[in-house]
Amino acid sequence: MAILLLLVLLSYAAGLLLPLCIPARPKIQNLMAHGLAALAGIGGSCLGIAGLLAPDPLTTSVPSTLPLLTFAVRLDALSSFFLLTISLVSLAASIYAVGYVTELYGRVSIALLGSLYNGFLLSMTLVVLADNGFFFLIVWELMSLFSYLLVVTEHEKSDVRYAGLFYLIMTHVGTAFIMLTFLIFFQAGGSFSFEAFRHPEQALPEGMRTLAFLLALIGFGAKAGIVPLHVWLPYAHPAAPSHISALMSGVMIKTAIYALIRVYFDFFGGQFPWWWGFTVLAIGAFSALLGVMYALMEHDLKSLLAYHSVENIGIILLGIGAGMIFQTYGLVEFAALGLIAGLYHTLNHAVFKALLFLGAGSLLYATHTRNMEEYGGLLRRMPWTGACFLIGAVSIAALPPTNGFVSEWLVFQSLFLSFHLPSLFLKLILPLAAAMLALTGVLALACFAKAFGISFLALPRSTHARHAAEVPPTMRAGMALLALACIVLGLAPMVIVPLLDRVVAPFANASIESKVLALDGWALAPVNTDFSSLSTPVLALLLVALSLLALGLVAAFGGMVRVRHYKTWGCGINLTPRMEYTATGFVQPIKRVFSTIYQPTVKLETEFLEESRYFAKRRRFEFHIEPLFQKYLYDPVVAGFTTIADQLRVIQAGSLHLYLAYIFVTLIVLLLVAV
Repeated sequence: MAILLLLVLLSYAAGLLLPLCIPARPKIQNLMAHGLAALAGIGGSCLGIAGLLAPDPLTTSVPSTLPLLTFAVRLDALSSFFLLTISLVSLAASIYAVGYVTELYGRVSIALLGSLYNGFLLSMTLVVLADNGFFFLIVWELMSLFSYLLVVTEHEKSDVRYAGLFYLIMTHVGTAFIMLTFLIFFQAGGSFSFEAFRHPEQALPEGMRTLAFLLALIGFGAKAGIVPLHVWLPYAHPAAPSHISALMSGVMIKTAIYALIRVYFDFFGGQFPWWWGFTVLAIGAFSALLGVMYALMEHDLKSLLAYHSVENIGIILLGIGAGMIFQTYGLVEFAALGLIAGLYHTLNHAVFKALLFLGAGSLLYATHTRNMEEYGGLLRRMPWTGACFLIGAVSIAALPPTNGFVSEWLVFQSLFLSFHLPSLFLKLILPLAAAMLALTGVLALACFAKAFGISFLALPRSTHARHAAEVPPTMRAGMALLALACIVLGLAPMVIVPLLDRVVAPFANASIESKVLALDGWALAPVNTDFSSLSTPVLALLLVALSLLALGLVAAFGGMVRVRHYKTWGCGINLTPRMEYTATGFVQPIKRVFSTIYQPTVKLETEFLEESRYFAKRRRFEFHIEPLFQKYLYDPVVAGFTTIADQLRVIQAGSLHLYLAYIFVTLIVLLLVAV
């Protein structure tokens, strides 16, 4: 495993450096950067599977000349799972990018884009492998900087620059809270080593434990996009190139989930009061519901998907929060179920959300717009993209037999086990969270009925849509890989759940041994995790083989089928695009139901005929959703800092003598403090 790990890191490092050494050859730079990233993705996937099956973690460290810093990595079951998730999505995104970035030739530096892309993947990989707090903060910051530079790829656009700045500020605010969290562990353990964090020399006082819990929740929650720290996602994800959006939404925000599990279940040893789990559960429930509600109102396809990232992070936290509550009361098998549900949905969301962002990128590639109101009729023109997008839409809507259904079902199961809890309050709260999850699922189904139907069905509503064509083969291959993964993960939970048991067993409780609540005919029953039987892996491989065979038959013989096109019968009416449902009209009933939350602003303009004021020639309807969190939370904070900055401008008098006086006074104060 050590050699494979080294090869993965070297592949990313080569992809970081080599494209910059090839001048003015964008095609070669493209193939080299994304080819090396794809190679590293294959290696990382193999390494992740090997780490999940290994009996002991792989650890290695290299000391540095800097105090407190050690370049230490640890590949245990938790790291292996997230490494597998990152590598699988990066493999598909890298294949897709070979075709997608051709659209950027002549507009951006392909060498720089490919270099930053590999640096981003390398930093994410090291984040989940880091075994030292100082080293973790370094690679976490590198991940943030690489992702910021990728977001502002098209920096000549003002909205892209604003999105990048917004993201940069939010991610650094989160990093500040993470640093404070690690300083608390450092004070107790006397070292930045994660081993010292796990076994501090002196136990943390209850107040410091609570402070560390809250700081970690805010710091990592800002990266994950929990409500109300989610405001950067609808800006940054649409601004980035689509394969970068797929990585940011699919796996980058999951590094925060990894870190939260590492802190709460590893560093704290799974010992915490009930209200910690309740807090995570409540944040998850509100993030899920509000995320999907705001997604419904979006007509920018990538913004819609960004809000769904908020929703699905909430679903993941529902599982983790339930696991924390059960862990508090010693119900270790139920705690394992909650964690498994959260981790399963982490993997599933990474796959189907990356697929949907790649599908949105394909629509952008073909139509040069993200506005769904200008789509329509694209399924006939882009059948491969439409089929893959449909699989992703069905998956995120949690419909069987796709992967989203399995993990959300497990979350429901963990929430409905609340009757085992001794607290009446929690017995009521967990079913209430399940009800909010059910409402979230219904709204998600409506949202993706809108997204797929408005985009791919009916007649084209713009010139862009009428002249759209299918995307290049590499883009289709990247989407097909993730679409196949959605189906396999939905049909083979009997393989995935035992692997996830190996991840959660060390963290849920030492007494959990090898038992886990697994799927047995969609009913939950305690079974032993036994890898001696090969029946379930063989079944999974058979499903994969049959799926690949079906895709091969379609690809091989699809061109031999004679196709005849007929105009749809419209009851004698000559149908036009103006008669179709629009994205705006589709969500009007839902907007009215939740108008108290949305606080919409409606604008209706009517142009009448010159001959009569009673007949309208043209009407224009617009509505705007009030961004409540930005208006009532962030804008006042920004206004306050702006006011303070204006007051402090007086110290910038432009006098060199005055600036030297500032330095002199500062030195005197520092000397007095030191004495």
